[in-house]
Amino acid sequence: MVKDDFTAFLGSGTEYQGRLTFKGTVRVDCRFIGDISSDGKLILGKEARLEGTVAVMELVVHGMLTGEAVVSRRTILHQEARVTGTLTTPALIMEEGAVLQGELCMCKESADGLHEGAGRLSRAEQRIPILEEAVKQ
Repeated sequence: MVKDDFTAFLGSGTEYQGRLTFKGTVRVDCRFIGDISSDGKLILGKEARLEGTVAVMELVVHGMLTGEAVVSRRTILHQEARVTGTLTTPALIMEEGAVLQGELCMCKESADGLHEGAGRLSRAEQRIPILEEAVKQ
């Protein structure tokens, strides 16, 4: 995907606070504090530092995400990705080196709720705690 295929591009060296809604694909390479929602694709570049809530169809992370993300289709965490908080997604692709610290819910019900306007997780019993030290042995 080339830069011209993006609906919007929030470049490095900038900071945004508030709420972002969009259609299509948005790439964020800056610090963003707030809420992002879309039925499209959100790409967090290597320099992205997002603090808040995310509700999107597809999420691709190269940078840092702190908070809650509800994704209806799939999530891709690249090698440099650092996610702290709660991630709800029906499909997860995670490269070696990516870090996910918090809770992971891979359940169809929560992802379907995104299209009904639900931005919060509804089935805590299906969450899987991800521990930083769990894999080290």
